[in-house]
Parts: sequence; structure tokens; C-alpha cells
Amino acid sequence: MTTSPVAARTRVAPRSDVEAKPIQVGLLGIGTVGSGTFKVLQRNQQEIRRRAGRGIEISAVADLDVARARSIVGDRVRVVDAARQVIADPAIDIVVELIGGYGIARTLVMEAIAAGKHVVTANKALLAVHGNEIFAAAHAQGVMVGFEAAVAGGIPIIKALREGLSANRIEWVAGIINGTTNFILSEMRDKGLDFGVVLKEAQRLGYAEADPTFDIDGIDAAHKATIMCAIAFGVPMQFDKAHVEGITTLRATDIRYAEQLGYRIKLLGITRRSAEGIELRVHPTLVPSRRLIANVEGAMNAVVVQGDAVGTTLYYGKGAGSEPTASAVVADLVDITRLHTADPDHRVPHLAFQPDALADTPILPVEQVVTSFYLRLRVADQTGVLSRITTILAEHDISIDAVLQRESAEGERQTDLIILTHDTREGRMNQALARMQALPTVLGPIVRIRKEDLN
Repeated sequence: MTTSPVAARTRVAPRSDVEAKPIQVGLLGIGTVGSGTFKVLQRNQQEIRRRAGRGIEISAVADLDVARARSIVGDRVRVVDAARQVIADPAIDIVVELIGGYGIARTLVMEAIAAGKHVVTANKALLAVHGNEIFAAAHAQGVMVGFEAAVAGGIPIIKALREGLSANRIEWVAGIINGTTNFILSEMRDKGLDFGVVLKEAQRLGYAEADPTFDIDGIDAAHKATIMCAIAFGVPMQFDKAHVEGITTLRATDIRYAEQLGYRIKLLGITRRSAEGIELRVHPTLVPSRRLIANVEGAMNAVVVQGDAVGTTLYYGKGAGSEPTASAVVADLVDITRLHTADPDHRVPHLAFQPDALADTPILPVEQVVTSFYLRLRVADQTGVLSRITTILAEHDISIDAVLQRESAEGERQTDLIILTHDTREGRMNQALARMQALPTVLGPIVRIRKEDLN
């Protein structure tokens, strides 16, 4: 029997023993995510091998609590208390950094790269602050850095932005990317409670850390938004230029008024391309209640991406937790295993765009951002108050979309004046607010929350 020319050209050579050998992984830290990673790899090893083309094995773990680590991985995995022992092991192909923070994690990641190891990390803070240095070192060494787990847990938003939407000119990205704050805001809306009360409940239930600062002050979300911004628009990481506000000053009153006006308040990470530069901001935001993202409740995450070709896409799922985050870590391990022997120049760039093609587009100061606003003013119940306020807005070229007046619960002869504006520049709004706040009939600090239609 003869073999056709086509068959001869398309026949695949058998794998060598070297190619079939399982890839070896070293874990630095085996806490919540590390233990989940080990369990997922063990449970789904056959499926993972079929996808990756070879096995993926965790052969070494570094953790200060050696006894606890050994109780998780058993006797077949080497457990040490020094991360550098794992990095120095010539048998290890991929180092998974799950320690967290900016300090020792950065040192260990850079040492792993210098040793020629691929790296997988869930450390959004590390990448947002030191990502440019890390990716440059990895590119120079010809190794890969996987970081799907750094943003939105198990939601594959990094792969979507970096690969799935690569045909698009991304216009904007907006996401609920911190489950703790979304849980708190959901509870405040459902139960009508103020922030402090709900925070204590969130801590009791384990949704918030004992020190929740990174979450409630918006810093965690800003780390993640910085990473998405870099990938969406092909710019370096610039966390220091992000505008960051948390949810600590939000009142149940404003959540209730927003609901009456057809909106819900969410802490959003937003990055948007404009003619003047790129917006990068995290803050509480009024979102129309008819939008899908406005109905994301509890500790869930969701990211909306607007592309010029695909239109609007939504990515929803668990943003934290042992196995959801492990899902993203293992996905990175599979990707690296597939491309382990590939020419480094033909791998997917870390920030989606080729390293020499990153743009120097400026990140806009928040004063230059154009958006609309929700304003709540506690004012004296007197004739002419509304007229004076609307005159100030008009003098700053700020037009009004809607006005709501409600009797204040804090005493007679006071009223809450709620104003929704059309789009205006933030700096202009700041000037108007300063003048309104100085009015003797304005009886307390003016509440200002940005509003986004996301259409």
C-alpha cells in the first residue's frame, strides 16, 4: 500500500521521552490558593494531561509551616521551609509564587526568572507595582510569567483581553473586581445598614480580613484595574497614576436614593481610552439597574469589556477562593507547558502587545476625566435654595439630568436635595462643589458619586 503525499506531509512524529516527561512545578506558599492548586492538579490530572500534552506535577513546596504543608501534599512531594531551595532545584521548570505582597515575593520572582524558570503568580500587588521590571527580565531570559489568577480569581479575563479580543481596539473596561466590597455594598442595599455595621458582619462571616484596608479603600481593585489597563491599551503598568477611592464614606441613604432613581452603587475599576489619554480609576459608581453588572451581588466579580468589533462582552464568576483561583493558576501552568519548548519570540506577549510596541499614552489626572455625577446636599428647607444651587451649576456649564427632593430624617426644616448631572469634566465639578459647599444653606458635606451608563 502506498502513502499519499498529503498524508506524508501531515504525519506527526512520535513524542520523544523528553517531551513526554511531566513538567515539574515548585510552589512557594501553600495556603488557601496553593492547597487548591495542588488539589485541582491531583483531581484533574488526566484531563490536564490531555489538554497540555504532558503531565504537570508539583514536586516541591516551600512553606514556613512544613508540617502543615506536608499534611496537604503527603510524602511524595518534597517540602522545605526555604523558597530559594525550590528556585535552585534544576529539576523545577515552573515556580508558582503564592506568597503575596511587594517585598520578598518580588525578590523570589526575580531570582526564579534569573535562574531560567517560568513563573506563575496570583500576586496583583506585585505586578501592578513591579510588573514592568518583572516582564522585562522574563523577556530577556526567554521565560514566561503567567498571572491569570491575579485579576478576578477564576474568571479568565486576562486571557480574554490578551488573546480572545486581540482583533479589537478596546474602548473601555469596567469591573467589579473586589468581592469583599461588593458583598458589603450588596448587604447595605438589601438591609439598609450603614457601612460600619456591614463591615463587622463581613468580617464575622470571613468575607473581609481582620485588616480590610486594601479592600475597602479600593487599593486591591486598583491593582487589578492597573493590570487590565496595561493589557487592554498596550501601556506599561502605572499603578501610581491610578485614582483610587474606597467605600468607607458611603451611606445607606445614598444607596437607597440611587435605587429610587434607577441605579445601584458598585465599586468599579474603570479604564477607558479617550482622545486625551487613558483613564484609570477606582471609585463607587452609580450604574443603571438594568445593566447586567449592576445585578452582580454578594462576593461575585464581573468585568465588562467594550471592543470596537465585538461590542460589549461580560465576564462573570467567583473572584476569590481556593479552587476558583487555583483554576486560573492551573490554566497558566497548562499554557506554559504547551509553550515550554516554543520559540520565545512566538509566545503571547505578557501585556498582549509586543514589548517594543508599548505606547506612551498618558494616564489622565482625574480632574480631566469626563463623567456624570450624583450629588446629595443636606440643605435648609428655605425658598430659593435650589435656585442658588442650580445657578452655580449653570455658571460652570454643568447641566442637570434629574432632581429629587426628600425630607431629611435628621430634623425639621432640613431636606435632602439629590441631583443627577449630565457629563462634565471633573475639575469643573470640583469648582462648582466648592462654591456650593460655601453656601450657608448647605448644612453638611456634599456627597458626590460618579455615574457611568456603561453603554
